[in-house]
Amino acid sequence: MSINLENKRVLVTGASRGIGFGIAEGFAEAGADLAILADDDTIHDAASELSKAYRRPVRSFVADITDKAAVATALAEISGLDVLVNNAGLELITPLTDPSEEIDATFARIIDINIRGTWNVTRAALPLLDRGARIINTASVWSKSAVGEFAAYIASKHAVVGLTRTFARELGPRGITVNAVCPGWVRTVASVRSANVMATRSNRSEADIFADVVAAQCLPGLMEPQDVAGLYLFLASDLAVNITGQAIGVDRGEFLG
Repeated sequence: MSINLENKRVLVTGASRGIGFGIAEGFAEAGADLAILADDDTIHDAASELSKAYRRPVRSFVADITDKAAVATALAEISGLDVLVNNAGLELITPLTDPSEEIDATFARIIDINIRGTWNVTRAALPLLDRGARIINTASVWSKSAVGEFAAYIASKHAVVGLTRTFARELGPRGITVNAVCPGWVRTVASVRSANVMATRSNRSEADIFADVVAAQCLPGLMEPQDVAGLYLFLASDLAVNITGQAIGVDRGEFLG
């Protein structure tokens, strides 16, 4: 069953590559009136690629989501939204046992982007969201579990689920649903980088790390960015009108619970 989101006004953050670009592709294919945002100029290339592939205009905006003024400036160009996808995020290793100031700076940056950035975009977008609108936040399978040495990322994604539940309570009376998608391992630049770091620090190969990932799943194989888009489309559709405050996994059965 295909989902038709023709003329639905959608904003996807962090959409220049990886999962965000896969989500944007899904909405473009479903006929949405799409806008995408990221913190660098490659977002314009992504918009051009999507426009050409799906023969429809895709608007693009550059803003660091930790900068409240920059977010406000970007969203001032948007007259209304039916769907907000808070996907922008940062995943880097932050070992507790590493005493360097660089790790402290990385920890702070991850928390700033993944938590305060989600807050900033949602706050700025709220006046654009009418009754029936949808907010979909990208969390992670690690928002329900944990591994060592990724404290900032994992803590931030647990927080995203907390924001999702709180926003759902607060915005429910306005008829706005808020849900989180929790992707498992997806083949992206960020996940390959993390696997490489994990391999190096454990004196193993990257192939071994991914073999462990696949072994932990009920279904074999790694997902590609496009593989997670379907859940976002479902949550944006009329089929999900009664679903809110949920953190839903798309992880090939890595986390069961």
